[in-house]
Amino acid sequence: MARKAKKRRYSRSSGSDVESEMRRYKKGTAKSGRGGRVKSRKQAIAIGLSKARKKGKKVPKKASKRKTSKKKTARKSSKRKSSKR
Repeated sequence: MARKAKKRRYSRSSGSDVESEMRRYKKGTAKSGRGGRVKSRKQAIAIGLSKARKKGKKVPKKASKRKTSKKKTARKSSKRKSSKR
């Protein structure tokens, strides 16, 4: 049986935006915010992806922050109840 082709998450043109930002980072000319230098590879990639988003290219949405703090406290309290018995 033939394998089904995977759907691309990022467009090729968005990859080129990230590549250009990585080149700027390696040269030392990449900046973020109010003129601050980009200090890490991850930061340079994030800037490239955000530029691609602004241009309207195909890039997945930013990962949303999960609300796990409530779940963790509920688990801890249930464990305490069972251990006291």
